[in-house]
Amino acid sequence: MQYKSTRGKANNYTFEQAVLAGLSPDGGLFIPQSIPQAPADFLTKWASLSFQELALEILSLYIDQTEIPRQDLKELVDRSYSTFRHKDITPLHQVKDGLYILELFHGPTFAFKDVALQFVGNLFEYFLKRKNAGIENKADRHKITVVGATSGDTGSAAIYGLRNKQDLDVFILFPTGRVSPIQEAQMTTVLDANVHNVSVKGTFDDCQDIVKGLFANKDFMSKYNLGAVNSINWARILAQTVYYFHSYFSLLRSLNITPGSEEAKKIHITYSVPTGNFGDILAGYYAHQMGLPTAKLLVATNANDILYRFFCSGVCEKSVGEDGGVHETLSPAMDIVVSSNFERLLFYLARDAAVDAQLPEPEKDVKAGEIVNNWMVDLKQKGRFDTGAQVLAEAKRIFDAGHVSDQETCDTIRSYSHPENSSQAPYVMDPHTAVGVKAAETVISKIDSQNIVISLSTAHPAKFSDAVERALKDQEGVVFEEFFKTVLPKEFDGLMTAERRVTHIPRADEALVIEVIDKELSQ
Repeated sequence: MQYKSTRGKANNYTFEQAVLAGLSPDGGLFIPQSIPQAPADFLTKWASLSFQELALEILSLYIDQTEIPRQDLKELVDRSYSTFRHKDITPLHQVKDGLYILELFHGPTFAFKDVALQFVGNLFEYFLKRKNAGIENKADRHKITVVGATSGDTGSAAIYGLRNKQDLDVFILFPTGRVSPIQEAQMTTVLDANVHNVSVKGTFDDCQDIVKGLFANKDFMSKYNLGAVNSINWARILAQTVYYFHSYFSLLRSLNITPGSEEAKKIHITYSVPTGNFGDILAGYYAHQMGLPTAKLLVATNANDILYRFFCSGVCEKSVGEDGGVHETLSPAMDIVVSSNFERLLFYLARDAAVDAQLPEPEKDVKAGEIVNNWMVDLKQKGRFDTGAQVLAEAKRIFDAGHVSDQETCDTIRSYSHPENSSQAPYVMDPHTAVGVKAAETVISKIDSQNIVISLSTAHPAKFSDAVERALKDQEGVVFEEFFKTVLPKEFDGLMTAERRVTHIPRADEALVIEVIDKELSQ
């Protein structure tokens, strides 16, 4: 398996090269040369596999054994998921007829990003150990400086995946005051010498633009050998495809239905995904393209609804307003205007719907890359681009979209934590999960045993206790402090008062971030 760029000018990268580079030299994102199909018999062959066993099979389709021998890959997978609290890693929980919650928050930082970043952290360590084998002189050893931006969960998950790794430093940029208190504490209370937090006065998009600028700065990138942990890194998307397959098999087992049977074929499954940077739902797209039986992928957005508007019109257009049009909401991990991973989907849409089908395969890639590049330039310079009717039709073949207000988010948290139906068990969800659930209820006309929704739960509710409290504070008979004790993880005890280390910069300025990195690494 080789990797290529979404801009069409970089090809034939190995998996290791794509993972360590993060961003392609032409400014695009790495994608596989082709999307592999799951084995013809995967519905029966994979049906009873554990999460770790399933991960090994799926990852092996994208990682050549000459790069990572199968036994080494198995050890990487097993080590990555040994840190999770639930035996199923990403368990499926039924909340009512036809509606299931896929709980992705059972990793070290209680967020879905752990599923990918525990694996990515171990990958970086594996590649570095191999490069540095036999090199004793510290000055001669190969090193990586990981730089990432976070709207909340990526930062802590990356830090927990990379802390105390030899020959590796990690710098995480986050927008001041725009992550939850728990998220900020999870990042800044990690005092390992190789962990560096930078609080930036601005928005997540500002932080993300700085990171992209650093990767585009060839001298700086070469000086520090930059590595990426944001979902621009292909390994993150790859790791996340596993839980789509795992949830499908978990669902059928719970229903006592044999995968591949006529009964299984009658079930229509929609995955509803709270969507910010488009990485989580993009993993679902890859799973779908590999052969996973899915009816639709539902893009669930909050007030920052640029993606919702795209899937309605085919036009990608930034909002206009303060902070670049970013609305501050109860689901801050989704407070994003420009979704980096959306470019990966745009490449496939352009290739399938905007390029002459008669062209040879390599020329299709080049042409699709040119189209994507033009769209990205228009978005940056004009604030919008229009993909046209054919591309929109191709997108809507697989995707649907919905948007959810803060009030609807609160109402959804409240209705599921104290359901009116006495036969329905209470379920406490975080605000991002609530966005996914509400979008499904709004967009999908019928949810039942034949038309099933699996809504991805991206974070433990305790990570967003302020939003949960806001939703429940007026609920009759609820004493929030007592109620929340039932869901507050013991790992959060004392977190808010623990010692912290963080560098604050007064504005979103790439030069200021470079100064911080230079200073920290010189020490």
